[in-house]
Amino acid sequence: MHRLRSRRRFTHGINSMGSLYSEQHTWLHAVPAYVKLLCLALLGTGLFFTDQLHMLLIASACCTGVFLSLGKAVAKTRPFLIGLAIACALIAAFHLYMQQPALAAITVMRLVSTSLMGTVLTLTTRYSDLLHVFERVLSPLKRIGISSEQLALQLALMLRFTEHFFVMWRRLDDAHKLRTGKSGGFKILAPLTIQMLVAARRVADALHLRLRR
Repeated sequence: MHRLRSRRRFTHGINSMGSLYSEQHTWLHAVPAYVKLLCLALLGTGLFFTDQLHMLLIASACCTGVFLSLGKAVAKTRPFLIGLAIACALIAAFHLYMQQPALAAITVMRLVSTSLMGTVLTLTTRYSDLLHVFERVLSPLKRIGISSEQLALQLALMLRFTEHFFVMWRRLDDAHKLRTGKSGGFKILAPLTIQMLVAARRVADALHLRLRR
């Protein structure tokens, strides 16, 4: 009974975090979580094993096509796309300043491809499904004394906190626009930090209850 209550409190702590998961059904929602994770892992590995511009351009175009194929489900990712665009611009500007245009293109296309596919994963896959896949994949580690459950939780929470950051950013920015008619910009940095710390404390308490022996 105590273990059941701990699990429920843990689930409540996780669910209280914002999520990019889209309830609007898309074709990728029907694809099993392990298939999407495998494709993301293969893509990420493949991108960093090639520096051929035409291959990276094809990969970027394909990833962009998959992202856009989700239709209205991608509307909630606007803050993330803005952040991605800023990151790409800064990276490109640095490499161009260093007179490395080819490296600028390679780095930006790698970042765009992996970021868009990671977003696709979070938009179309529930947290519980990701956690289940991680636990299954890491289960052989139990033979050498490593807790696959705790490691899976760490990986899944890393993904969840990343999307929670952009969800909270969007909510605070929308609230600021309603009050002032303008985007919050750096003004929402302080409340965003507080919200993230509160979420981290809530999840930490839930984890303590779940993992306590």
